[in-house]
Amino acid sequence: MKVAVQFIAMGLIWGASFLFMKVGLEGVSFGQVVWARLVFGAITLGIIALATRSRLPREPIVWLHFVVVAITYCVVPYLLFAWAEQYVSSSLASIYNAVTPITTAILATLAFRVERLNRDQVLGVLVGIVGVVIVVGPWQIAALSGSVWGQLACLGAVTCYGFSFGYIRRFISHRDMPATTVAVMNIGVAAVIMLVLTPFVALGPVVFSWPVLLSLLALGALGTGVVYIWNMNVLRAWGPTATSGVTYVTPVVGVALGILVLQESLSWNEPVGAVVVLLGILLTQQRVRVLTRRQAALVAQTLESSQPSGPDTAMADRDEPATQRD
Repeated sequence: MKVAVQFIAMGLIWGASFLFMKVGLEGVSFGQVVWARLVFGAITLGIIALATRSRLPREPIVWLHFVVVAITYCVVPYLLFAWAEQYVSSSLASIYNAVTPITTAILATLAFRVERLNRDQVLGVLVGIVGVVIVVGPWQIAALSGSVWGQLACLGAVTCYGFSFGYIRRFISHRDMPATTVAVMNIGVAAVIMLVLTPFVALGPVVFSWPVLLSLLALGALGTGVVYIWNMNVLRAWGPTATSGVTYVTPVVGVALGILVLQESLSWNEPVGAVVVLLGILLTQQRVRVLTRRQAALVAQTLESSQPSGPDTAMADRDEPATQRD
């Protein structure tokens, strides 16, 4: 129950993060948004770690793994999403974030081999790809507008997320480290990387206002701080593909806030593609089963038809305890 509550809270806060980024971009550059997000997040997690007396790992190989995760799970995708929101709406960015379970299923299976996809999940990946194509709108590619490049940046970000979920499951999640330690290492290392990159991505004019400042604080302290502890708890309890299903919630929250707060609008293909992506996610997450259910039914029919009939068999069936069937 506790994990489920954390899962829902993750979706709500991360869904609002797309609004926070959009508002933050009104006063700072996309690099400064990411810089503030990671630094504020690291400070928040550092305070929590001190309060809980969490210890950092000592093995050099663990630190190396966290460098990889910090780059692929935070620095690169955060920069891509923040850059993209200069050209696409926060609503559309949140829809693209929903593709994360598809990229996670692909990379967790093919790159890291920590999960296996059955026929329904493979179908879900294919359906999800079709949904992405609908959202992108191939008829817009010829223009190569900023919106198209922004959408491609969003796809690059969720591909990074998919890689990171598989990498964490393969090299980190099995280690005996509290969720707070994992979150501190992840965000803390990413914040150090951003501090090093400050001259290249975070210098420039700043126009502060209360909405900008509060958005950056919320994006850092909540969306990149507290939520990451919950994320690690859910990842360990449910695995990478199920955890990435938080993107069921984020697009709903992101689209709702974008429309209600920022008065954004969606083209017809974007919600249609989002629905197709959602269907692909449901298949990938095995919330809906089509092919495997049919296969199981065929196997059951074959077994039943191959059983001999007669009084001895009937008596055996009566004596056997009932078992649950799929």
